[in-house]
Amino acid sequence: MPHRLDLPAGFRWGASTAAYQIEGAVDEDGRGPSVWDTFAARPGAVRDGHTGAVACDHYHRYPEDIALMKGLGLDGYRFSVAWPRIRPTGEGAVNPAGLDFYDRLVDALLAVGITPLPTLFHWDLPQTLEDAGGWLNRDTAYRFAEYTAIVADRLGDRVPAWITLNEPFVHMVYGYALGIHAPGRALMLDALPVAHHQLLAHGLAAAALRERGLDVLIANNLTPVWPASSADADLAAAEAYDALHNRLFTDPLLLGRYPDLSAYGVGPDLGGSVHDGDLKLITATPLDGLGVNYYNPTRIAAPTEPGLPFAEAPIEGVPRTTFDWPVVPDGLRELLTGLRDRYGAALPPVTITENGCSTTEELDDTFRIDYLAGHLDALAAALAQGVDVRGYYTWSLLDNYEWAEGYHQRFGLVHVDFATQKRTPRASYAWYRDLIAAHRARQAG
Repeated sequence: MPHRLDLPAGFRWGASTAAYQIEGAVDEDGRGPSVWDTFAARPGAVRDGHTGAVACDHYHRYPEDIALMKGLGLDGYRFSVAWPRIRPTGEGAVNPAGLDFYDRLVDALLAVGITPLPTLFHWDLPQTLEDAGGWLNRDTAYRFAEYTAIVADRLGDRVPAWITLNEPFVHMVYGYALGIHAPGRALMLDALPVAHHQLLAHGLAAAALRERGLDVLIANNLTPVWPASSADADLAAAEAYDALHNRLFTDPLLLGRYPDLSAYGVGPDLGGSVHDGDLKLITATPLDGLGVNYYNPTRIAAPTEPGLPFAEAPIEGVPRTTFDWPVVPDGLRELLTGLRDRYGAALPPVTITENGCSTTEELDDTFRIDYLAGHLDALAAALAQGVDVRGYYTWSLLDNYEWAEGYHQRFGLVHVDFATQKRTPRASYAWYRDLIAAHRARQAG
């Protein structure tokens, strides 16, 4: 019996992937190197030295993967465009073969009734731009806007909505503050200008998309923040963490201002990186939708050592994924209703652009089915409480290259044998397919 959900007509079902995690073909057809090619080649940077050089070979096998999407009955497919395929050095000459690939991908999706939802930046910055400072360099925002216009001019006649950035918080913290993702810089609080330059890039790109009559979204990784206790110090620490993780990348877009970051010793100009008129640029093109990537809440306590104004505390008594992430489905409802309460009428319609889990199960992945069912129940509860949620894109269609974890974390509805590239749908694939079909049948009846 399919899991029953009461969701509105027009609710969109999808799955998500990202270019470096599935495409492979890193040296083919004029693609330039990205920061992830460089980082993955660094000894010890990625578990067992894994790279995305082949990944799922989606670059060559995309027709097979689209057939899997069609089998699920998806409304939409969220993928990312690899900037180094379009402009191998991040600026200058355009690579026609890169545009041709995404042209073929979009046409193949539309041919089976699946709406493409591209993300323009999912962490694979061209290495040449990183060499010039990367997201610490304000100029990168302008190069991103140029790249956006190039891709939108090629695909915008068939692709109605676009996501500018994926999880700018995670990219800033893991890539520039802690150094555990590409580009591997460990700057701690000196990484904060990266936040502003990514948001500036969003604003400039959003204007380019709107000029072409296209809808604009951004996908943020958001988390409910739980104080470890009711003590004032823990409450203050939780407030500081919420400002950094959730509000730093949402308040400027929806409220036109940065949150209070004084706990980090930073003023509203983020150390001088905010220039006059920047916030106007960032907010000039209102969002048509907010993409929410949700995986788990975060429990925060007062720090016990000097440095940051918070310390992460464990969430106990709940299941955990293979990634050791706590499984708290109701956190999604809490997050969505919290966004509604915080931003009110300024909150645009929401789409869940990522939600899923890694598990060691091979094909009979009951853990993942339970995970998805619980989170979709939480989504339905948020809808019942008045949050405007338009769709759900699970992470991920395929097992893939999971960044610094290499191929050790499996998130896919479809199992991938990375030695042979054989795709095998899991039990969760059949469950998701049946869920989508049952929802459509109820709407039609």
